[in-house]
Amino acid sequence: MPPGMNAGDFYYLLPEIVLTVGSLLLLLADLIVPRNKQSILAGVALAVLAATALALVPVADAHVLISKGLISVDRFALFFKVLFLGSAALTVLMSVRYLEVEGTRAGEYYFLILCATLGMMFMAGGTDLITLFIGLETMAISFYILTGFLKPSRRSNEAAVKYFLLGAFSLGILLYGMSFMYGLTGTTNLRSIATALVGQERDPRLVLAVIMVVAGMGFKIAAVPFHMWAPDVYEGAPTPITAFLSVGSKAASFAMLLRIFVEGLPMMRIGTASYAVVGLNASASSPIGWSTLFYVLAVVTMTVGNFAALTQSNLKRMLAYSSIAHAGYLLIGVVAGTARGVTAMLIYLFVYAFMQMGAFTVISLLRRADVIGDELKDLNGLYFRQPFAAAAMLIFMLSLGGIPPTAGFMGKFWLFSAAIESGYVWLAVIGVLNSAVSLYYYIRIVVFMWLKNEPTGSEPTTSPALAFALGVAVVATLLLGVYPRALFEFAESSAQTLGVSTIAQTAR
Repeated sequence: MPPGMNAGDFYYLLPEIVLTVGSLLLLLADLIVPRNKQSILAGVALAVLAATALALVPVADAHVLISKGLISVDRFALFFKVLFLGSAALTVLMSVRYLEVEGTRAGEYYFLILCATLGMMFMAGGTDLITLFIGLETMAISFYILTGFLKPSRRSNEAAVKYFLLGAFSLGILLYGMSFMYGLTGTTNLRSIATALVGQERDPRLVLAVIMVVAGMGFKIAAVPFHMWAPDVYEGAPTPITAFLSVGSKAASFAMLLRIFVEGLPMMRIGTASYAVVGLNASASSPIGWSTLFYVLAVVTMTVGNFAALTQSNLKRMLAYSSIAHAGYLLIGVVAGTARGVTAMLIYLFVYAFMQMGAFTVISLLRRADVIGDELKDLNGLYFRQPFAAAAMLIFMLSLGGIPPTAGFMGKFWLFSAAIESGYVWLAVIGVLNSAVSLYYYIRIVVFMWLKNEPTGSEPTTSPALAFALGVAVVATLLLGVYPRALFEFAESSAQTLGVSTIAQTAR
């Protein structure tokens, strides 16, 4: 048995163990399954994800630290693990027909999706900088390969190279900030770091560490000005991977961000610049707080993302800039820094997964042998050719724009109300104005589907797996907008295990 571990640790790590073993079995199955029956591998991948989800049930109510404090098994991690597994399952369903059209082998593809999911799960549960780094790199390396998986495609190859180079550069910045934190405290455990840094808020080395970690995490969540990789990568990657990247990677990065700043740096939340916003005494504050940095990032990210999306004609680039804007909305919950703010973030991440995955499912449907299917003109007359897909896309666009009674409206309502409750009224106002701007390009997509009957290329076709994924996304988007109570309760209990109360007490 490895040093520092006991038999109980393996019990709490059962979901990760099941996912790891299942991934290896998938590789073995790839050696056996004939090339003309690659869809069987999708079933194996879904079975592995289902088994992992079942393995979460015994530890659903646990709240323990395992492996000498490296990993936390709590409701916060559980929330994200459910989100990751659901997103991965929808990605697999989207990929069955897509891989057939592209003529690409499926074994390594599904294996990498499972590996990325495994990395995300460690990012959600990590309470040590080393654990977070390992999880981040497991996820990132998988996505680097998946982005360039379409070898004959120059766009895919170019996107993978850009993503890898910029990802490596941002990782260096993030690690440099983490090394400062370790140098100041002598530990990599987040809770030990929080204890050791009390009273050092004005240390310039700590301020520099915070700035560098914010910059490194800004790249991972595609916040402006660290967003330049996103449009090219989203456009060049295989469409199901673009969907998984925009949902799974973003959610995992926000989970890691919350772990680092809420559990590791709570004393650095309020800085001199941000005390004026919430009306507190700045006499004992640090020169700069991370809430100030995220406040600026939220405003700039929302605004740049939405206005850049206005001019896009490529659907995947448009949704890339939309995803950037949604990262700005999510940062509102980080700025609020309360239990309600984190709860609102979790709610929004969950509903965003379904509406974003649903939108990319429709784009996957548009891919045919003679049509790439990612341009606005490719949507021409979709209502007359695939009415269910067009109706579903309408629902997703309204939800992304925050129109009731969709889930997107409930998510934004909670985010903006959390900001107002914490005293950040202008941040909420800016968020509402940006949501209004975003409606222009979302409705533009609807116009092409419903009002322009000039179809290009062959007839778009669907498959049982694709139709099922689309149906799940539609039902979830509508159901969570009409009856969100169960999600609210799950998110609230998850946020409370993160130790957000510590932040609230520090702010006061």
